[in-house]
Amino acid sequence: MSVAGLVAFGWPLFVSPESGLAHGGDAPLVFALVLPLLLAVVLAEIAEGGLDVKAVAMLGVLSAVGAALRPLGAGTAGLETVFFLLVLGGRVFGPGFGFVQGAVTLFASALITGGVGPWLPFQMLGAAWVGWGAGLLPRASGRREVALLAGYGALSGLAYGLLLNFSFWPFATGGDGQLSFVPGAPVAENLHTFLVFSVSTSLGWDLGRALTNVVLITVTARPVLGALRRAARRAAFDAPVTFEDRPLAQSQP
Repeated sequence: MSVAGLVAFGWPLFVSPESGLAHGGDAPLVFALVLPLLLAVVLAEIAEGGLDVKAVAMLGVLSAVGAALRPLGAGTAGLETVFFLLVLGGRVFGPGFGFVQGAVTLFASALITGGVGPWLPFQMLGAAWVGWGAGLLPRASGRREVALLAGYGALSGLAYGLLLNFSFWPFATGGDGQLSFVPGAPVAENLHTFLVFSVSTSLGWDLGRALTNVVLITVTARPVLGALRRAARRAAFDAPVTFEDRPLAQSQP
């Protein structure tokens, strides 16, 4: 699914100048690709034991909470109140869980807020990668873990902004400006122009998102991580199911 997502984001870099670019029709195709692949990820996690019924229930709870939190920030000045929960959920339950949590949370919040549009599949992929990366972070504990998660929250907030910028930049800037995408130009040249475009137009918003992640993770990491880990232990997500033979009761004479 990540490979398909990278293709969905990066294909304009490799088109010829004569091909022409049209963005309006690709979002439904990306969305149609994301949903079955997301289902495949869920089924793969269930098949290998990464998700059971209790973990799916926890996924639903965290996704619902994230969907409810997102309108509180609404992206104003870059304030995004949903990503810290993706980081903490992915940290506790692993990369597969975090990947699915990110995609489902953004999908649910879009349905609640009316944010369904050509940007939605790219938002789902970006959020899925945020949760996935949190599950791949190295082990740490105490203050080191909080600092690690806060640093990751800052970097992932900036990376998410870059990804979302790239999803529309080749199509929205036209072809005659200094910050415009040039079909057929060298990849390095277009990427340099894109970085200049992002710094010039959206860096303030991305820094706001990164700062929000740092603050919320620093404040909530210990209690939320503790609660999620207690829930994981009590639900015994990773406990294998075993069956034992019991001898039949002997009949009384």
